[in-house]
Amino acid sequence: MARFLITGGAGFIGSHLAEALLARGDTVTIIDNLSTGRFENVQHLVSNPRFGSAIDSITNETVLDRLASQCDILIHLAATVGVDLVVKSPVQTILTNVDGTEVVLRTARRYRAKTLIASSSEVYGKGARIPFHEDDDVLLGPTCRARWAYAASKMIDEFLGMAYHHEYGLPVVSFRLFNTVGPRQVGRYGMVMPRFVSAALAGKTLQVYGDGMQTRCFCHVRDVVRAIIALAEEPTAVGRVFNIGSTDPISILDLARRVIALTHSSSDIVFVPYDQAYAEGFEDMARRVPDTSRIQQAIGWEPQSTLDDIILDVARWLNETGVAS
Repeated sequence: MARFLITGGAGFIGSHLAEALLARGDTVTIIDNLSTGRFENVQHLVSNPRFGSAIDSITNETVLDRLASQCDILIHLAATVGVDLVVKSPVQTILTNVDGTEVVLRTARRYRAKTLIASSSEVYGKGARIPFHEDDDVLLGPTCRARWAYAASKMIDEFLGMAYHHEYGLPVVSFRLFNTVGPRQVGRYGMVMPRFVSAALAGKTLQVYGDGMQTRCFCHVRDVVRAIIALAEEPTAVGRVFNIGSTDPISILDLARRVIALTHSSSDIVFVPYDQAYAEGFEDMARRVPDTSRIQQAIGWEPQSTLDDIILDVARWLNETGVAS
């Protein structure tokens, strides 16, 4: 079995990934500064002798070096997350994503650790060609809009990863996530699924930003974790970029309606202008659908959970934990 190091390992995706790897018999160490992650997400793993953790920043190179020296595969998930945080803290967004990734790659190179870098569908920016293919050209908005800082920073992360692969021979894989959702995700950073489900369960109004006609594809974290693990084990994935996500789009307004119906809620829906929800001049993408043919060909992956499965899983988790979004 392999030894894994997960940056951002106490986060929503990282905690599910750690859990799945331990269930297979792997050894897992996480590092997380808990800025957006929650140690409660991995508390149930602490008693496992094959699990270890460090509460620190990935930019603490001394700590990261020690952890990387004891791993075979490094999965880099640590990043600034959520539209709210990106718009309100653009400096933190850029520095956390770019500086953090460079430290991770520099450290991984010392020990020849295979490195998987989490990127985002945000890198497709204003692309109008649907579905998005990994080799499509990219069109971003102006630099005066903080909204695009996250997309640009994740593109730099990918460029850095490929540069380390081509120049130094470091085995690197990048994957772009499309709206990963599920239990343990919270809505305080702008994530729409936990916001909607939490509000519906409490009988509160669901706030739909803009006109609600923007569409997204939601993929269960359980399916995403399967894809990440398979990519980590696939030799032909090295030096390549992969989309990971569902290919079934739904409008945000219809998502709100679906959540209300499945939770048997009495909640109503209100529309909130983007300028009020985020910042003046905020720009959003009308559609975001991945082309997943590359990952299907490489590892035979496709999502298994339906949107209804996801909504009910999130509702069940919120009911059981009482975690506020």
